[in-house]
Amino acid sequence: MHGDSDGEMTLAFDLDALRQLAHPDAVFTDARQWSEYVGIVSEEPTYVVTNFARKHRVRQDFFSGPRGRIESLENVMDQFETPRYVYVGTDDDAATLAEEAGWEFLDVADAAEAAEWELGDPEPPAQAEQEETREDWP
Repeated sequence: MHGDSDGEMTLAFDLDALRQLAHPDAVFTDARQWSEYVGIVSEEPTYVVTNFARKHRVRQDFFSGPRGRIESLENVMDQFETPRYVYVGTDDDAATLAEEAGWEFLDVADAAEAAEWELGDPEPPAQAEQEETREDWP
């Protein structure tokens, strides 16, 4: 599912950006086609990120844990080696943060338009889809 070496990247979504996407599960599935690693970065407590990921059936390769976003981005860059690091966020503060951490910034609206992701309030996957995607769960 990972792209060729030219397309390998680490893709981090700000939790606020994911909250603007109608189908976070589909976004992660789609993003895995051209990303080596995909995860969530947030300053919110770990349980908030974990609950969001679980509710929306998002399988993340990393998450920020109990630290700030810039420290999280720096740690991800240290742990996951790829040619590119892209941070999807929502505002100028996120863009500045990405630049300070050495990541490319992509506004969630621009990312959604380019990848044909639907903007809107996040919706949990339908029950039938949940059952189908749980085959790898214990």
